[in-house]
Amino acid sequence: MSRIDAPALHRRLVEILRQRSVRRGHFVLASGRESDLYIDCRLTTLHAEGAATIAALVLDRLAPEVVGVGGPVTGADPIVGAVLAAAWQHQRPLDGFMVRKEPKGHGLKQWVEGRANLAAGAPVCVVEDTVTTGGSLLRAIQRVEESGLRVVQVIAVVDRQEGAAERIAAAGYTLETLVGRDELG
Repeated sequence: MSRIDAPALHRRLVEILRQRSVRRGHFVLASGRESDLYIDCRLTTLHAEGAATIAALVLDRLAPEVVGVGGPVTGADPIVGAVLAAAWQHQRPLDGFMVRKEPKGHGLKQWVEGRANLAAGAPVCVVEDTVTTGGSLLRAIQRVEESGLRVVQVIAVVDRQEGAAERIAAAGYTLETLVGRDELG
């Protein structure tokens, strides 16, 4: 049973995203596609109320077996930090990790930072701020699994609804989203 008012928090997240993150114009997205809508989700994930709202919604959805949360660097980083802080407050043990775009050129040369805090085969959730086609999220999932973790859940804050859910499903995962493009007007 949910310990939060998820519908109210969802409505508030949509408001925050509309106020802070949604821009209209002509944009080229990371996927290479052109769009009349740009969603800079970092303006919400790096805002105190936005981060807390996202963390509460993600934590509420986390599968009971999940012991780690992480995702692609930059987009997922503030989400992971907020979820870990909320988990601590709710006495839910979680560890975080970050998936690099390229492995470090020195030291351990890792793709997945924070991996050592999790046991081999540990069930984890991969999070992301915004997905369009799902390409970068799938690459991150692949790196996480190659590192020896088991991805059991995938959550994005915003799905631009341009094929990511279908592409991620074709790879054997289910994409859960907090907000769809159609909700952002």
